Amino acid sequence: MSLTHDRLPRKRRALRPFKNVVSIVLFITALASSLPGAELTFDGWVDAFSAEWVRGDPNTATTTQYFDDAEQDDLDRQLTPITKEFRVARAALARRGLADLARFDQKELTESQRVSAAMLAWQLDDIVRSEDFEDYRMVFQQFSGLQVHLVNFLSQTHPIRNRRDVQNYLVRLGLVAGQIDEGIAQAKDRATRGFIPPDFILQSTIAQFDRFLAGTPAHNVLVTSLAERAAKVSSITPEARAKFATAAEKTVTESIVPAFLRARVFLQDQLAFARADAGLWRFPGGEEAYANALRHSTTAELTAIQIHQLGLKEVARIEQEMDGLLRQLGYKAGSIKERMEKLEADSQPPGDPDPRAGLLTEYDHILRDAESRAARIFDLRPKAPVEVRREPSFTEKSAAAHYTVPAKDGSRPGIFWAPLPGPKFSIIEMRTLVYHEAVPGHHFQIALQNEMTELPQFRRDRVFGFISAHGEGWALYAEQLAAESGWYENDLKGRLGQLDAELFRARRLVVDTGIHAQHWTRQQAIDYGIPASEVERYVVWPGQACAYKIGMLKILELRAQAQKALGAKFSLKDFHNAVLRAGTVPLATLEQVVDDYIKANQ
Repeated sequence: MSLTHDRLPRKRRALRPFKNVVSIVLFITALASSLPGAELTFDGWVDAFSAEWVRGDPNTATTTQYFDDAEQDDLDRQLTPITKEFRVARAALARRGLADLARFDQKELTESQRVSAAMLAWQLDDIVRSEDFEDYRMVFQQFSGLQVHLVNFLSQTHPIRNRRDVQNYLVRLGLVAGQIDEGIAQAKDRATRGFIPPDFILQSTIAQFDRFLAGTPAHNVLVTSLAERAAKVSSITPEARAKFATAAEKTVTESIVPAFLRARVFLQDQLAFARADAGLWRFPGGEEAYANALRHSTTAELTAIQIHQLGLKEVARIEQEMDGLLRQLGYKAGSIKERMEKLEADSQPPGDPDPRAGLLTEYDHILRDAESRAARIFDLRPKAPVEVRREPSFTEKSAAAHYTVPAKDGSRPGIFWAPLPGPKFSIIEMRTLVYHEAVPGHHFQIALQNEMTELPQFRRDRVFGFISAHGEGWALYAEQLAAESGWYENDLKGRLGQLDAELFRARRLVVDTGIHAQHWTRQQAIDYGIPASEVERYVVWPGQACAYKIGMLKILELRAQAQKALGAKFSLKDFHNAVLRAGTVPLATLEQVVDDYIKANQ
């Protein structure tokens, strides 16, 4: 439901005995749970518990537009807390959820409810397990640190559909400095226990702060993004837009810029104590922390050694296939890495005029072609549109291509964000990036999941977190599916781009485990064939890079099992239906889903 700016005052006055709508809902929930015989059905309990979880996470509530009317509006004026007390309370709530979940008899649940129960049990257990490893997470870092999250959330995710949304945006803008200062306090506290980022991560993060602080506040992304989006809202007059932009500029000038400067000074001071060692192994308890990170990202019980060896095996297999294709194109001398670099260099567009506009146009052409081709192998396709946009300058130098989910009310499409920092561009892998981030990759999976009303809301909206092994595994599977389906026909360079992308994910298995378990240096990882910015991503986000290949291999394994079990009855479209209808689930739960699909079709 769209928010309007003139619907709230009467409701708020009616609830004045309580602080806000959240307070009264929590009061009623607590009262109901204390009443004799207040038993809920499984679906009722899941809905109530999920809603309670989201009420404590305003950012997720906004991203998903989880609630209606006044309750949603209250949350759209808050930011999710980042304090230690908040994290402890969340872990306690997760433990309570696990205890409540255990009271339901699995035998009495439907097939879909069993999937929901298994998924929720895994995610809540993961939240509880991860509580002990918070110190190992860097508060400020260039890839997904606090400063990146705040800027991207406000400039890209917070909706601007009407005057009230803008007012809420300005309220949230006033909360940013407080969160930055809380982040500084936490980073200082962790530093007293020896948790200091590597020197090269600090340098990259400081450079990102410098980009944010460059220029005047009037040209800051937190001001310009508001102005640009408000200009598309016909109900907001030019005079009102100018007033709102002035208010945003004032907050950025007086509050946010000083807070970012304080954070920058703190990071600069940390450089004096930082070392070049990159992996979690350097900390006490680092081995356990990395094992937890791997389990969180892969949802599999695989050790660092097992993943490292799997990566080496996959690298050798893929490089052998690439060697043959490169020779067909006349690239015969040098390593695979060297030959691919030469092929990429030979494929670069002219530097003048600026090629970025043309590259965005080409990305869009590939995307529309993929949508047409996908109809042959997919019954289920999302209704929400998807677009390609350039990554904002604040994060462009350190960002990877990524996807953001469409808004439920249609005010924002699915977006494939393409970083184009230059001066060199990724040309060979353009098609593969589209297939991964948009169609039939993340957009098909995530946007479709949002639209499946038969799923409980917590699964549609991923309120307990995105499960990378399935989500990223599906996107990597989509890349291979495109190759299997002939989408690279007569495009040998594009096919090499797809294989190079898969090789990249296989090398990630080797490098991520090498850095965090085998004492690899940053330079060793670069020498193995991983760009410096990507190596730094693995340093600050341990284990996540392993999710892609582990998830892809599991989906391929399950597809092979279904083909063998069903024989002539096997349908690729039906298999995709089963996997997509599940949403993003842990890999063990995905096995359960495919087993049910096989039994239903034998």
